[in-house]
Amino acid sequence: MPATPAVKALNYATARFMKSAPTLALCPDDAGAEVAFAGRSNAGKSSAINALTRQKALARTSRTPGRTQLINSFCLGNDEALRLIDLPGYGYAKVPGAVKREWQAHLSDYLCNRQSLRGLVLMMDVRHPLTEFDELLLSFADERDLPVHILLTKADKLKKGPASASLQKVRKQLIEWEDLVTVQLFSALKKDGLETLSAQLDKWLDSPEPADEDH
Repeated sequence: MPATPAVKALNYATARFMKSAPTLALCPDDAGAEVAFAGRSNAGKSSAINALTRQKALARTSRTPGRTQLINSFCLGNDEALRLIDLPGYGYAKVPGAVKREWQAHLSDYLCNRQSLRGLVLMMDVRHPLTEFDELLLSFADERDLPVHILLTKADKLKKGPASASLQKVRKQLIEWEDLVTVQLFSALKKDGLETLSAQLDKWLDSPEPADEDH
């Protein structure tokens, strides 16, 4: 059998802002390959993107969850065909119901119809994983056979034992999706888990075909 080609390690530190869009129609052209980051508004999504790219303020962070209301696109270096997408945070209680519904519609539209999307990085606070909103996003991904890599964020908030227990519990709860979903612990503060995350993104962005056309 021929050897499997090595996956190229990408330099995420070269990431730069492209544009913000309120709807899928205004996003960059649906070509090339991109990976989307999603999660509850207080799960540490922006912090994870900044840790991955080794930039302090590429993705805006706020002490008030729910500020990311646009689809934010970042490209790697000068290659606009390779992109990281910061999706609107969701599920924050203080956001008006009409805004929540609008965000959910955009998320559904993007996850179901974006052909250049190769995979979804779903962030969950390690202390409060698998909320109803997380499960909703997983159901969107499952409908499209879109691979999901879960980051159990803020792992530094727990001691090693409880963090590992949370990881195993989530894996057990998602065993029916084990062919589609991978899970890891992650700490943006301590930079723990960056190599595992980068390796997963390398595989997805190296994929020549959209994820939903492989099935």
